[in-house]
Amino acid sequence: MKKLLFSTIAMLCVITFAKAQLLNGVQKSSRADSLRGALTPLRTCYNINYYHLDVKINIDDKSISGSNEFRFTATQNFSKLQFDLFYNLNVEKVVFNNEELPFKREFNAVFVTFPKEIKKGAKESFTVYYSGSPVIAKNPPWDGGFIFTKDKSGNPWVSVACQGFGASCWWPNKDHQSDEVDSMLISISVPKDLQDISNGRLRNIVQKPDNYTQYNWFVANPINNYNVTFYVGKYVHWSDQFQGEKGNLSIDYWALKEDSLKARPHWNADVKPMLKSFEHWFGPYPFYEDGYKLVQSPHLGMEHQSAVAYGNQFKMGYLGRDLSDSGWGLKFDFITIHESGHEWFGNNITSTDIADMWIHEAFTNYSETLFTESEHGKEAGTDYVVGIRRNIQNDIPIIGQYDVNKEGSGDMYYKGANMIHIIRQLINNDEKFRNILRGLNKVFYHKTVTTKQVENYIAKQSGLKLDKIFDQYLRYANIPTLEYKIEGSKLSYRWLADVKNFDMPVKVTLKEGAFSLLHPSMQWKTAELGKGITENTFKADRNFYIKLKKS
Repeated sequence: MKKLLFSTIAMLCVITFAKAQLLNGVQKSSRADSLRGALTPLRTCYNINYYHLDVKINIDDKSISGSNEFRFTATQNFSKLQFDLFYNLNVEKVVFNNEELPFKREFNAVFVTFPKEIKKGAKESFTVYYSGSPVIAKNPPWDGGFIFTKDKSGNPWVSVACQGFGASCWWPNKDHQSDEVDSMLISISVPKDLQDISNGRLRNIVQKPDNYTQYNWFVANPINNYNVTFYVGKYVHWSDQFQGEKGNLSIDYWALKEDSLKARPHWNADVKPMLKSFEHWFGPYPFYEDGYKLVQSPHLGMEHQSAVAYGNQFKMGYLGRDLSDSGWGLKFDFITIHESGHEWFGNNITSTDIADMWIHEAFTNYSETLFTESEHGKEAGTDYVVGIRRNIQNDIPIIGQYDVNKEGSGDMYYKGANMIHIIRQLINNDEKFRNILRGLNKVFYHKTVTTKQVENYIAKQSGLKLDKIFDQYLRYANIPTLEYKIEGSKLSYRWLADVKNFDMPVKVTLKEGAFSLLHPSMQWKTAELGKGITENTFKADRNFYIKLKKS
């Protein structure tokens, strides 16, 4: 257990209130934001143990209907709790011990009142019955909702992507990353000539009397809400195995029939090398019980746990582009590598609050560097991580606003990866660095964490004082600037930074052909330069993402 819109007018109202407003560059949050993002007593009073989500998807009218059973343990005495479901979906009834419970709705939150107090430690359950037309995503996966489309042969192809937007856009749940359900049964009913692929392992297929087929998938591991998914279409399936650190890991591939011939060799080229690399760097794949699946999706991609969404059109790089402009980004399929990397960072280790999503994205972005290194050597990996800096905006802090379901800057990807790369340089021992990555996945196995927990673990295991580095790169938009001047053979230098007393060590050229470690502070210091080092030849080691400024 991991702890801690009816009418068009109504839809528009919910969206208007739910979005943060910008005023003089400062984000303002609404009541709807707090209901979604805050851990109030009405949410922390119960921990989720098990869900049974049972949903029928009507493709013709783009609607859904079904139920979700909540099994929970009370963490305190309570008689009222909150679950979440988008306002455009109708709560038909909430049933507890064969009786309907009264409930009230406010924005996308639903408040249920029980007939008598639930005692701390009690294990109880209730079931929510609901129906309606879910929000349809305009630009998935960057905005959330359902995707109703067709494959090239004209067959229905349906899925959902809801990270950040909220899993409650399509099913009732406690929609907060802090509480991941221990296990889950996902039952998806689709027209009988189509298939459904969801998370976990397929238990059985049931033919329904209304020309629908129900697919029942069981997830044996904790799973965060936005990862729960389905893919509906006409698929071809094949299997393989990977001999991993915990034995045989099942690999299941699901591609559209029309694309299966090109999918096989394309996926085969990356998946096993990726698993080998990531188990080396991060530790065992975290979900052996549920297996690893790669599923062709009608959107670019998403880290759906044990059922990774793939929509990169069987191209190398990112839709055929090299995000690093180094050449190495075209040596692998970006979506296969990146979204699979999230099985460790994002799915195994999950941030308690979405404001700390850098924990998911920075480490996973760095997994691309590590995979490149595993396949092509350390210099290739360095070329890649240095190259992705071209995508950094340095606009707002990487850490978002807490308790209102707000992420920070998109720099959490590329800048976050470069911060990790800097810390690796300072550790200056790749085996120790690898053990820290593996240790994170062991200590925080199937847990939700905060930024501070991750910071403290890395600092303790490395033996380094890293707080000011984390502060500057995560909590401020700017990167540190090394100001310097050279007079003859004397180098004068100091840090310009937002963090008080910033003192990160950095490697620079004090003599030709080599980098030496400096220990700048925010006060001027001096060092002797070797022959041939001038203002034109002085530089910092490219492994450090900083600015240089002549005084």
